[in-house]
Amino acid sequence: MSKGKKKLTKGQIRRVRANQQKRLKRQEPEWDNDQLGPQQAGKVISRYGQHADIEASDGTIHRCNLRRAIGSIVTGDEVEWRQGKEHLHGISGVVEAVHPRRSELSRPDYYDGVKVVAANIDQIFIVSSVKPDLSSQIIDRYLVAAEDTGIPPVLVLNKIDLLDEESRQEVDEILAPYQAIGYPMFLVSSHTGEGVDALTSYLTDKTNIFVGQSGVGKSSLINALMPEQDLDVGAISEVSGLGQHTTTTSKLMHFPQGGELIDSPGVREFALWHLENERVTWGFKEFREWMGQCKFRDCKHQDDPGCALQQAVEQGKISQQRFNNYHRILETMASDRPTRQSSDPLARK
Repeated sequence: MSKGKKKLTKGQIRRVRANQQKRLKRQEPEWDNDQLGPQQAGKVISRYGQHADIEASDGTIHRCNLRRAIGSIVTGDEVEWRQGKEHLHGISGVVEAVHPRRSELSRPDYYDGVKVVAANIDQIFIVSSVKPDLSSQIIDRYLVAAEDTGIPPVLVLNKIDLLDEESRQEVDEILAPYQAIGYPMFLVSSHTGEGVDALTSYLTDKTNIFVGQSGVGKSSLINALMPEQDLDVGAISEVSGLGQHTTTTSKLMHFPQGGELIDSPGVREFALWHLENERVTWGFKEFREWMGQCKFRDCKHQDDPGCALQQAVEQGKISQQRFNNYHRILETMASDRPTRQSSDPLARK
């Protein structure tokens, strides 16, 4: 058996990527200023490498190059762009500037630090499914990540048509703590249409993003909300019982009644290893009332004497389910955290 290739260092990876970008840019068509129209406002609908699809104010879509001075640009960004007087190799314009963002959705990346995947979002919809199993720990991971961004999260439970009376009671018990602390929640079926109208009303006139693991039925749900999109729906895996993820790039879509929806494969799962433990604690919003009240400042919130969180659990003010998930998340963070994090400032961003 041949030995595996030596793993590139972070610096080598960056140099390779930089050289690739230089080669791409040399191949891109460029316009002189007199070949471009006036600057106009637009919105990023999708991003493809060195190109972005820009929606103009009249609703038309234009594939554009990006000026070299532009830094990060993602789906949802509001930009200034100029249209070429003629198309060059399928490219119809140039993005020249990006407006400041009112919100960002990011995910940690082992090589690039914290990476923005979508911008200017008003609500994060955390989509889960009743089959094969509803995991409160996965929901809590998404909620912590959402709380960290400051973007309001909303819970959506899909495929409720698959529940019988007994399993419905089990699901209700899992969801009860989230209702108790005030998270908006929708139980829907993209198959029967149950709950879809109520969910549609909550999406109207806002920029929304759907996040969730592969196979929870996001594409089917989007088709139920926006039939005109006719997204491909992955086949069901016979092994896992899960659908297979079909989205390959972030895309912004419009609701006929007003509002926008971003579907992004970049947020199938939220890693949390870039967060400090205290920030994770803060991400459980019902914990905040008791933070700082423990007897010892370095309290681990387990069997420590005088732990205010533990006392709140015992008094029924914090759910045992959420408290257990909190500790499981901290355990997985410790194992997921990159070993180079202590010496690499980007990994700690």
